[in-house]
Amino acid sequence: MKVMTKVLRFPTVLLLACSALAGCVSQPVSMYRLDNGTVEVPEQIDGAAVLLGPVVIADYLQRDVILQRHADGSLAEDAQAVWAGNLEQNVDQLLLRQLASRLDTQRLEMSPGSKGFTPEIQVELEITRLDSGPEHPAVLEAQWRLLDKDGRRQGGRLVRLQEEHQGSTADQVQAQSVLLQRLSEMLSDAIKPVLAKNAEKNRVARSPNKAEQTPSLAPIEAIRTDMEVFRF
Repeated sequence: MKVMTKVLRFPTVLLLACSALAGCVSQPVSMYRLDNGTVEVPEQIDGAAVLLGPVVIADYLQRDVILQRHADGSLAEDAQAVWAGNLEQNVDQLLLRQLASRLDTQRLEMSPGSKGFTPEIQVELEITRLDSGPEHPAVLEAQWRLLDKDGRRQGGRLVRLQEEHQGSTADQVQAQSVLLQRLSEMLSDAIKPVLAKNAEKNRVARSPNKAEQTPSLAPIEAIRTDMEVFRF
């Protein structure tokens, strides 16, 4: 009696894929966050009220994987380097803490702000570029606008900042953090004069008019009588 032997045949492509996977070694993925830098907790609880935002980040930056810029200007994803959390929120918190420390106020909120929060000044910010590469410096391009409590423009500026680094991904992230810290310094330098101007206006508005403050005195009139005084 013949014994039938059933031979199972796998597709060649599948066999090759299994063989390739067996020889692969998974590469560890490193996670990075921006460095907030040296910040101090503000002492003034009743400091200036500042609203930060909207803060808009370029579309190409809204991803988990860290991008690498090459010498020809092209961008490529680094499969072994990702952001730890949302990059946009990371940028918001860095700027918020930096500005709070530099302006010495705890009354600083992200747009749209909490209910009942009335800002003295609002900072609208758009970051159009924030990237680097192994042989390419970190570059930040941004534009900001300052608005008073009535929505009137109080200033604005286009900026382009650049920071060199040592080439590793960790060095690149640190360089990008430094750029955002420098941006915060520039923003605080632009905000301070506006806050000082607003404070002076409020002080003058609260001070009573000097003309109204000084009581008016009735004019002194000479008193005449019909009596004559004779001296001997």
